[in-house]
Amino acid sequence: MAYVAMDTHKKTIAVSVAEGGRRGEVRFIGEISSEPAAVAKMVAKLAARHEHLSFCYEAGPCGYGLHRQITQLGYECLVVAPSLVPTRPGDKVKTDRRDATTMAALFRSGELTAVWVPDEAHEAMRDLCRARQMAMQGLRRARQQVLGFLLRQGRTYSAGNHWTGKHRKWLAAQRFDHPARQIAFEEMVQVVDEAEARRDRLARQMEELVPSWSLAPVVTAIQALRGIASIAAITIVAEIGDFHRFANPRQLMAYLGLVPCEHSSGAKTARGNITKAGNTRARRMLVESAWTYRLPARLGEAILKRNQAVTQNVRDIAWKAQLRLCARHRRMTRAGKPANVVNVAIARELAAFVWAIATSPAQPA
Repeated sequence: MAYVAMDTHKKTIAVSVAEGGRRGEVRFIGEISSEPAAVAKMVAKLAARHEHLSFCYEAGPCGYGLHRQITQLGYECLVVAPSLVPTRPGDKVKTDRRDATTMAALFRSGELTAVWVPDEAHEAMRDLCRARQMAMQGLRRARQQVLGFLLRQGRTYSAGNHWTGKHRKWLAAQRFDHPARQIAFEEMVQVVDEAEARRDRLARQMEELVPSWSLAPVVTAIQALRGIASIAAITIVAEIGDFHRFANPRQLMAYLGLVPCEHSSGAKTARGNITKAGNTRARRMLVESAWTYRLPARLGEAILKRNQAVTQNVRDIAWKAQLRLCARHRRMTRAGKPANVVNVAIARELAAFVWAIATSPAQPA
């Protein structure tokens, strides 16, 4: 048995091999090109020397192409979570050779944590969701630039919320004495319009492509929950992927970084803010969805319409979530907890109800 660790880069891959057994040799065998042909040649060369091979590399910007190539060749390949790789505090030397050799030894001892690898269709849907999120970020920046420009000119809107229909009419009525300033303002408003159009195009594409996705039933099911409509459901499922890899909802909460950090010793118990580990995008979407539970529990028209496409078991779980989370929101608010703390606590429990629906027997494994 041999354990092969690869330190991947855009053009090269550093490769180390750890022989099986506690005292097996760990050696660096060199750097190869990251081209698929070079990888296939390296795998064939190692297969001629060892009866069993297992590969690993750290998750990073190079994606999952290397994983898919090695698995297609018939070998096990783990994609390792970089943040969970054990490190020595006193180790101040970092090279590709040392990284690959250290990873091979850790791989052999079973101290590396693998991440879930999506298939190509799932990864494509996740890329589309992230493209929409980037469009939203661009839209927020464009809007802030318009408001900042007007503030520098001493013009503020006080008749209601920004970016409503009335606010857009107010923007269209703004006139500046100097032509250069007027042109700059009009260009910035056009950037906002283009960003909104891009966001809407991507949202429509997400909804149109969901029916052809293998996880479409899960997307439909979790929309029975209050605050989780189509875009939020698609984003959560695309980012989390296979819910069955979490044995219980507490593991999902920890994966999303919604559990409090803790530093307890002896008789002292100290808990602080949430860890914010794991998937940022899914956590953000759950926190946004949790704000709806500040209102009394009720089945609105939108939820009733979405409930027509789900089973009675899913409806029961969703209604139970409403009753529990709305009551807890009121209870924590009356206790004087800050609004953000209350909302994050609701988001943590909402993640548990999402897990319960996604792993229910009616959903695909």
